Amino acid sequence: MSEHKPKNKVVNLLQEFSIPLISGVFAALIWANLDHHSYHEFLHHPLTPFSGINFHFLINDIFMVLFFGIAAVEITQSILPGGDLNPPKKAIGPLFATAGGVIGPALLYYFFCVYYNTPELVQGWGIPTATDIALAWLFARLIFGAGHVAVSFLLLLAIADDAIGLAIIAVFYPNPAHPPAPMWLGLVVLACLIAYFLRRSKVKGFWYYLLIPGVLSWFGLFKAGLHPALALVFIVPFMQAGKEINSHLFEEEEDDHSTLANFEHSFKTMIDFGLFGFGLANAGVSLSGVSQVTWFVFLALLVGKTAGIFLFALLAKLLKFPMPEGMGLKEVFVVGIIAGLGLTVALFVAGVAFTDLEVQGAAKMGALMSGGCGILAFVVARLLGIRPTKQA
Repeated sequence: MSEHKPKNKVVNLLQEFSIPLISGVFAALIWANLDHHSYHEFLHHPLTPFSGINFHFLINDIFMVLFFGIAAVEITQSILPGGDLNPPKKAIGPLFATAGGVIGPALLYYFFCVYYNTPELVQGWGIPTATDIALAWLFARLIFGAGHVAVSFLLLLAIADDAIGLAIIAVFYPNPAHPPAPMWLGLVVLACLIAYFLRRSKVKGFWYYLLIPGVLSWFGLFKAGLHPALALVFIVPFMQAGKEINSHLFEEEEDDHSTLANFEHSFKTMIDFGLFGFGLANAGVSLSGVSQVTWFVFLALLVGKTAGIFLFALLAKLLKFPMPEGMGLKEVFVVGIIAGLGLTVALFVAGVAFTDLEVQGAAKMGALMSGGCGILAFVVARLLGIRPTKQA
């Protein structure tokens, strides 16, 4: 039994520090800049006789279904009794900050487009609206300490604005290869009804949800011209949840054997390590491809998110919706900087926002540069006298 412990510690360490994702990003950057042709050929070379089935498709249209499915688990658990967004009054302050974290960067990006007269770039406004959950969680723990309320606050904010990001993808970034065909959304509605029937019938095996309504939802979104990666977002909320939800996000309860928990436990490790493939498939941009849109995205993430979160949190306080105890203005300010880490979802949105590969690559470079927000947050926190605290 003990011989497995070192292996588990290594696995946990790799997951905790998002090593697979970061490794995939660096591998893609190195490969794309050493031999862009072979990198592009690897991504788009057909893997089957069926047209369109390639590595890029498998990652962005299949693997990301599970990624967003796990994000949907966190969102679902947070709004259930015992979760961090329940009761609703408890979440008003953080949700104000979330609104600022979406509106701030979107407005700043739009301002850049108007000021520099680049209307062709306006459609990229959704890129800086989301926060990379895994990296934000990592830096929050390093800066504040695992037991600090800022960690849960940031996770709530990241999950909520990623939920908004999912909605933005669905509504504003339909699949360009498939013109919108709203009638196919009837399949998504049917999938939800089937998932509801499974729940009412007390079906506990998550595979039933994945292979029946999950596949139907994917097909409906694909045919409707919306991104199919969102398929499980509509199905996961119907899965049976445990009677008592853990009040700390991302902390697993070993005695929770609900459908929702089993789904998360079965796929979370695979998703964490599979993010290497996501980084490899999406981060291969030319280092010489920096343009206006690069700086629009980066500054919207760094300045727009920080300002938006800080100002909206201040507004919530003025409206008598205070932040959680331990979240002063300086903590909120640092959380705003950390939230500028847009990497994963920002890369994903950039991939669907622009069809021009040169513009897309430049926008992705801005998302990659946002990784520096974590380091900046660490420096600012130390200058403000914030030190890691141990959990009581």
